[in-house]
Amino acid sequence: QIMFRSLVVLLIATASASNRMPKLIAGNWKMNPIDLKTAVKLAFDVSQLTKSVDTKVAEIAVIPPYPFLRDVAKTLESSPHVKLGAQTSFYEVKGAFTGAVAASMLSSCSVDYVLVGHSERRSLFSEGDLEVGRSLKRILLEGMTPILCVGESKEEYELGLCTEVCTVQLCNALRGLSPKEVSKVVVAYEPVWAIGTGLSATPAIAQAVHASIRGWVRRVHGDSIADNMRIQYGGSVTPETVDEMMRCPDVDGALVGGASLTAASFARIAGFKQ
Repeated sequence: QIMFRSLVVLLIATASASNRMPKLIAGNWKMNPIDLKTAVKLAFDVSQLTKSVDTKVAEIAVIPPYPFLRDVAKTLESSPHVKLGAQTSFYEVKGAFTGAVAASMLSSCSVDYVLVGHSERRSLFSEGDLEVGRSLKRILLEGMTPILCVGESKEEYELGLCTEVCTVQLCNALRGLSPKEVSKVVVAYEPVWAIGTGLSATPAIAQAVHASIRGWVRRVHGDSIADNMRIQYGGSVTPETVDEMMRCPDVDGALVGGASLTAASFARIAGFKQ
């Protein structure tokens, strides 16, 4: 009976996955590369090497540091299949907030996606759930798509608290949003212990966590939003691991770190084999 129920759940998940939007493959460049010239070349090379990617299967985005946004956007003007993202934004509209960047500024620079709540922002810059939620709302108000990052630390993973940690982060970030607003959010599950370490959650682990995230969304926001929400996996995604990961029915793309800094590697990930 247990095996039968598991099979039914998997079949349902697979069926709903076939109706979702293209998988989102986004390259988070973090604080790289070292100069504008290299950034522009990387963006150009990505645009050329991903021309053959079926846009019905995968949507592609690059997420460079702030100083490179305008030049990268200009480089991508003739390559509409590659979208532009930003790595974070502040929730205030304007004011005396030295070093902060408002969502409206990003929108005016042709940005499509904005990361919010990335683990490095949480740990290194002390961004809490309150700030993450406020930033996410402002991103939506400015007409861009937030990529909400959730995930557990190594200690939390070893204690079996993955589901609880992700649920709390989701609940706090999405609190107060309308169903229409929630439907526009992309979620990225990033096990913190796998970021930049060379470690990676197995496809089975990723699928289980993604299914639990979708299950929470289903319980709180309903079937339609849950079935259509894109949930990316982010944690040392490589050309060698992407194919099997993308076959998981609840994995709707990848948030790629180090491998996105090499155009050929990122293009291979974007052109994953189903």
